[in-house]
Amino acid sequence: MDKNFQDFSKKLTRWIGSPQSILIHTVFFIGIFSLRFLGVASADILLILTTIVSLEAIYLSILIQMTVNKHSEELEEVSEDIEEIQEDVEEIQENVDEIQEEAHAENSASKHD
Repeated sequence: MDKNFQDFSKKLTRWIGSPQSILIHTVFFIGIFSLRFLGVASADILLILTTIVSLEAIYLSILIQMTVNKHSEELEEVSEDIEEIQEDVEEIQENVDEIQEEAHAENSASKHD
């Protein structure tokens, strides 16, 4: 279930940052304010709108934090990979240094012969 929830959260976060989301939110806000023309009191409209926007803000902040947490985990994994690569590079450098020393020693020995 955790994997399905994470996938859903990713898709929802991507959608919220899309042009389609802006369009739907704009239509929604126009629709809410249009209720005034249907005789709904301004106080009721503002109460409904404030409640919906507040709930949306709460969920958005949770989704943003989940995304930040996921990115932090991924960055930590990348950092560990970089450390491993750095260790490998250092080991390779040591091997290259040894080979150069051996080659230099062989050149020196062959010049003396």
